[in-house]
Formats: sequence, structure tokens, C-alpha cells
Amino acid sequence: MRLYRPLLILATLLALGVISLGAYVRLSDAGLGCPDWPGCYGHLIGVPDTPHEQSAAQQAFPNNPVETHKAWKEMIHRYLAGTLGLAIALLAGLTWKHRRTLQQSPWPATALVVIIGLQALLGMWTVTLQLKPVIVSAHLLGGMTTLSLLVWMLLSRNATMHRPIEPNPSGLRLLAALSLLAVVFQIALGGWVSSNYAALACNDFPTCLGAWRPEMDFDTAFSLHRELGRTTSGDFLPGSALIAIHWSHRVGALIVTLLAGSLALALLRHAPWRRWGRLLLSALLIQIALGIANVMFFLPLSVAVAHNAGAAILLTISLAINLKLWARNSAKIHRLSRE
Repeated sequence: MRLYRPLLILATLLALGVISLGAYVRLSDAGLGCPDWPGCYGHLIGVPDTPHEQSAAQQAFPNNPVETHKAWKEMIHRYLAGTLGLAIALLAGLTWKHRRTLQQSPWPATALVVIIGLQALLGMWTVTLQLKPVIVSAHLLGGMTTLSLLVWMLLSRNATMHRPIEPNPSGLRLLAALSLLAVVFQIALGGWVSSNYAALACNDFPTCLGAWRPEMDFDTAFSLHRELGRTTSGDFLPGSALIAIHWSHRVGALIVTLLAGSLALALLRHAPWRRWGRLLLSALLIQIALGIANVMFFLPLSVAVAHNAGAAILLTISLAINLKLWARNSAKIHRLSRE
């Protein structure tokens, strides 16, 4: 089935693009550029551009000033996400129709269809619930899950994926699994930082407001059932809560550095694995540099978006390394899934 692999590659690239563009929309304060869903001020195609359309939009949504540039950012993101959804639906159809020829289990693609449906709901709730942090963070994690499943499907199509590299470094499977888990948890923390606009709660480095452990309110910081910028009681979110969110992300970055860095150095000691070690170490160092630059240069938009894309790339590399280290077990699972 010649169409399958190019479509899978396209869907993977689209997923990375949707994640990056979503970060750009959020970080450029365009997340509510369209106050309705799935259209924009009632427009399914385009946004209100002409004075007449803008006047009608303002009357229909009097509490939302019409900002065309923000609306276009939001709609382009929706169009790209919709294209990804169509690509995934086509992939699922192909895997079910040609599952014997493709020798690929149709269930991962089916799971992706369900996840895309949930992502659409989260996208709608992001707008209707006015950027509620738990919804925005869940939307980011859904995007990362979509990318991860697509990467898994893409790598499993490679016949060499199920042949372990020899020698397989002993004792690294657990370290690789822990490193991947730490990356996932750090992405969740990063999403919580971004959705709460806490990226500059600590505006110095390596200390936070001149202290190694400043005053922090963890209970309020990680309360999920609250509105943006508010506590569960409706009061304004205190600065100590934002500091707790930011500081936790820094601690998470340290844990990822220790685990992923140790894994990369261990892989570099084995000739067949050096390419993967270099990839992981490079992605890790770039991500650290981007994180520090966000603080030191007061969150430049380009750097912040690159930091989000870097997280997706680091996740992809970590996942690929785990798949290769666990290749023997993956091969058994792959054979069973086809039976």
C-alpha cells in the first residue's frame, strides 16, 4: 500500500506543526482570537475582514473586541488541526482495509481517531471555558499523545525497528523508561506553566527572585478546578502560586537533565548507539538553552515557540530510543497484534 507510509509521514509532520502552531497561538495571546467554535465570529471560512463584517461580529459578540490578526492565527491553527484529523481518519481506514497487506495493527490508528475527537472537544472547551488551565494543559498533552502514537506507528513500519542493535547495552532499559517518563511529566509541567502564564514568575536564573527556594503556594498552584488567574474561591491567583508552578518546572528540568543526560552518555559509550546518544544529548542541551533564554530574555515569542517544539522533538527521540532498547519485546507484541 504505497499511500500509507507517505500519509503517515505527513500526519506526523502535521502533528508537530499543530503543536508548534498551537504554542504560537497561545503565547501570542490569540487563544481567544475567535470567541466561538468551530467558526470564528460565525464564519466557518475566514474571519470578519471587512468593516461591515467586523461591525456585525462586534454586535454578535459585544464582550469580545474583533482583532483580525489574532482571529486568523486561531483559524489557521484550526484548519491545520482539521487537516491532521482528516489524515488520521484516512490512515485508520487504510489500516483496517489493508491490515493484512500492511501487517500493521489497526488499533493504534483507531485510538488516534478517538484522541482527535477528544482534542476537538478540548479545543472547543478551551474557547468556551475561557482558557481554563486544566483544559489548555490537557489539550497540549493530547497533542503530544497524538504525535507519540504517530511516531510509534512510523517506526514500527521500519523492519529494522524490531531487530535490536547489538550489543544491546545492559541495564539501560530502565534508565530509558525513567527518562521518557520524566520527559512526559516535564511536558505536563511545562503546559501548566504556559497555561497559567507563569513563565516569568521567576525572572532570574539560576535563582528565583534571588532565592534558591522562594516563598511558594503549592496547594493553590496545582489546584485543577479553577479559572485562569483565579483561585478556587474566585480570588486573584497569588504570585506565590505562580512561583511554585515555575519553580516546579525548573526542578523537573533538573530531573530530566540527570536522567536523559545519563542515558545519552551511556549510549555514547557503545559504538552502535552513538548516533542516538548524540541526538538525545543535542536535543537535551538545546532544550535547556531555550528554557534559560526564555527567562533571561523575558520570553521572546520565537524562543518560547521553539521551546515547545523542542519538547516534542525530545519526546520523539526518547520514545524512539525506548522502542529500540525494547525491540525484542516490541517484535513479539507486533507479531501478536497481527494475529
